Amino acid sequence: MFPSLDRAHVGGFDTVLADRFGLAQWIDEVCVQKPPRPALVFSSNGQGIALAGSNADYDAAMAAADVIHADGMPVVMASKLLTRTPIAGRSATTDLFHDVSRLAQGTGRSYFILGASEAQNRAAVERVREIYPAITIAGRRNGYFSEDESASVCEDIVASGADIVWVGLGKPKQEIWCHANRDRLRGVSVIKTCGGLCAHLAGDEPRAPRWMQKSGVEWLYRLSRDPKRLSKRYLQTNPVAAYRLVRGTRSLPAQKPWAGVRDE
Repeated sequence: MFPSLDRAHVGGFDTVLADRFGLAQWIDEVCVQKPPRPALVFSSNGQGIALAGSNADYDAAMAAADVIHADGMPVVMASKLLTRTPIAGRSATTDLFHDVSRLAQGTGRSYFILGASEAQNRAAVERVREIYPAITIAGRRNGYFSEDESASVCEDIVASGADIVWVGLGKPKQEIWCHANRDRLRGVSVIKTCGGLCAHLAGDEPRAPRWMQKSGVEWLYRLSRDPKRLSKRYLQTNPVAAYRLVRGTRSLPAQKPWAGVRDE
């Protein structure tokens, strides 16, 4: 039996209270268990909270997740201000990847990295091999494929023998794709969405200064780097996310210990 993962209802999503280190350990425990269906691990941030209710497939995917974690600092802040059970710390996927990888170095875990352009994907994989030489990269593929190709993509992933699949197709496509193809990926232990992880690993998208990350304004840094693309998105999503963080956050009863991934 795995350690329990208590949750709070933050911005409309039941979000785990674990920090990124606890979450990395949980992911490793799932890989040890080798569940009959892969665990779905998704993230919650302002964009994702604002998207809720606008796409039925996205809503269904988020509802099916085994873990939703606090990728955005405002999610952590809302839990601290509005619940009796605050989230222990932010688990930004770009940081969580390294926490999971440090554990994977000593346990022989293998990855499949899916998403981004061919050049970014290749560069990201090369960087992972450089930083974590003990991790097996079982396979990789860029994110440019049609829905008709999804079955063959999943076949390649399963055939690779990967324990963890990192899926970076952008919200909400990546969550929808993971949910829709979950049963095709039996044999994989964990499916983890990762957004722009490949761009970060490839060196194309640097992180904001640490003080901006901690204060919850990392989005301002990204906006300053790409105002043409991001201005409209943030104008539309930030007010909605802020409203939902205030109205859709509350404590939840303590959870029973997690006993394995649901086999629906």
